[in-house]
Amino acid sequence: MKRVTLGGSPVEVSEICLGTMTFGNQTAEAEAHAQIDRALDAGITFIDTAEMYPVNPVRRETIGLTETLVGNWLARAGNRDRVEIATKITGPSQMVRDGAPYDGAIVRAAIDGSLKRLQTDRIDLYQLHWPVRGSYAFRQNWNYDPSRQSRQQTLDHMADVLDGLADAQKAGKIRAVGLSNESAWGLARWCDVAERTGAPRMAAIQNEYSLLYRLYDTDLAEVAVNEDVTLLSYSPLAAGLLTGKYADDAMPEGSRAAVDKTTGGPGNLGGRKTPAGLAATEAYGRLAAEHGWDRVHMAIAWQQTRPFKVIPIIGATRLDQLDHLIAGLGKALPDDLRRAIDRLHKQYPLPY
Repeated sequence: MKRVTLGGSPVEVSEICLGTMTFGNQTAEAEAHAQIDRALDAGITFIDTAEMYPVNPVRRETIGLTETLVGNWLARAGNRDRVEIATKITGPSQMVRDGAPYDGAIVRAAIDGSLKRLQTDRIDLYQLHWPVRGSYAFRQNWNYDPSRQSRQQTLDHMADVLDGLADAQKAGKIRAVGLSNESAWGLARWCDVAERTGAPRMAAIQNEYSLLYRLYDTDLAEVAVNEDVTLLSYSPLAAGLLTGKYADDAMPEGSRAAVDKTTGGPGNLGGRKTPAGLAATEAYGRLAAEHGWDRVHMAIAWQQTRPFKVIPIIGATRLDQLDHLIAGLGKALPDDLRRAIDRLHKQYPLPY
């Protein structure tokens, strides 16, 4: 598998990343460790987690459990040097720190907490999970209102957080830094403030990106290209929607939508499972079949045709799902299929 460098950092990773957000909830520890082993066999050495995982749902009592399970795997003799680990500090959330926003001091303490749970002395990529000023991620774009933001307060906050990250980097606790669920303006300002203060520059941004959700394609892509920032795309299969398993109102047992519904959620995949989203999914499925492609493999291969640096984060509840994903890696998307995807995107530009 190809190796790529995260932005302008010295951190080299595999071109595909393994996501772990179900580890400790839908995915038990033994299965989680088997998934990491299987990913490594396929050349995937980059693993992403977060202090708030597992999710679906997020529970106060399970905060940090995914890092702990990954840490148990890392504790095996020789495992730490085989992989690159990314994790994240939670943004404002009542589940973590009683909703307190992070600052430089909290970042320093959170890094130490993650290091302890991960049973390691270093984190290869440390990310800010949510901006403290708010975000349009997860369907908040439909009524996004940035009018109450304070520019100077935001810049002061960035300088303080970057100071904490710089201290951790100097101490060897983290190697590179990144963002998540950020906007184009936010990414540009983080880069500006880092340059002004001599702090570490953002090497990556982890935002949602898939055939069905392409808000990244314009302003964010321009900033990332010019500032040398790598996209880590989460939900490249639209939380499973692009697999086609939810067609005809299906609700497979144990699926993300089913678990969400049984735990009191709406079961709509975070707002993705809409009539327009299902229609677009069906259209992409037909397109894949017409070209002799598996729809899952097409969705991942398409990401690697983009005109900017992107690393898809693939995740699975079960090992057989991961095997299916891995079976399609390394396949190049033909130009005629790529052009057909572009045409279809114009028909379904923002289906949820």
